[in-house]
Amino acid sequence: MTALPSSIDAAADLLRAHGYVCERSLATAVFLALTLKRPLFLEGEAGVGKTEIAKVLAAGLGRDLIRLQCYEGLDTASAVYEWNYPRQMMAIRLAEAAGQADRNALARINIGALTRDIYSAEYLIARPLLRALEPHDNGPPVLLIDEVDRTDEPFEAFLLEVLSDYQITIPEWGTIRAEHPPIVIVTSNRTREVHDALKRRCLYHWVDYPNAERERAILAAKHPGMARALSDQVVAFVQSLRGLELFKPPGIAETLDWAQALTALNAQELDQANVDATLGVLLKYQDDIAGVRGETAARLLAQPQAAQ
Repeated sequence: MTALPSSIDAAADLLRAHGYVCERSLATAVFLALTLKRPLFLEGEAGVGKTEIAKVLAAGLGRDLIRLQCYEGLDTASAVYEWNYPRQMMAIRLAEAAGQADRNALARINIGALTRDIYSAEYLIARPLLRALEPHDNGPPVLLIDEVDRTDEPFEAFLLEVLSDYQITIPEWGTIRAEHPPIVIVTSNRTREVHDALKRRCLYHWVDYPNAERERAILAAKHPGMARALSDQVVAFVQSLRGLELFKPPGIAETLDWAQALTALNAQELDQANVDATLGVLLKYQDDIAGVRGETAARLLAQPQAAQ
């Protein structure tokens, strides 16, 4: 287990050592979240690297990564805990069978003791949020609550107890509190506004698309074997795409995927043919692809060449 970074520069170095190149403001937010033991709420467009921060922190600090992938209809049984009802019913049946000497045997069973027994840890199935509060051999884990904007407001309200006090209340059992708070990263793609009450319990940072310099650095860190000339062309083209009116501009994830695809095709430089053939790696909507393919792609390819 690695010690927490002692400064903003150390936080940036920790991220960079595992291939995550970030601006100083994000490194500051990460450092403060770790130092103050506060959840970090990261908001931004899909594909800009929000989820990756949790993965890199877990790897860099030597901690377990526990991920809760949010979706519409997410409930406590999937996110927090549930009781193992088949095993509980089996325990009840065994208790009944043990006292079948006469037809009134069930009345003599100690119902109170049986109830306590079937609501013990043996029958509890821990889901991501509860697992994150449990002790871990290598220190408090990194809890990633991913795309919280996809859940509904009742589940948001449930998260308030977890994010403010690092505890969960189980009605049949009581309150479980983390001895050492987990490192919590909450992400949102802003498909809807998340309630202020949840944001107030977190430090907040907006993760934007990178500028050309940082995107080149990211590409160099993730694909060190890629030719510099092709890398520069890829970044220039993607940066130009983000200036168009697209339904979904490409994020960093798409840039990296595209670079990998071009490398697999042994491309030495961008040209009209390989751009048109691989736009489906970069863009995910047919209308965007149709609007870029052909003349628009040719114009964008000409821009960086003219700039050089």
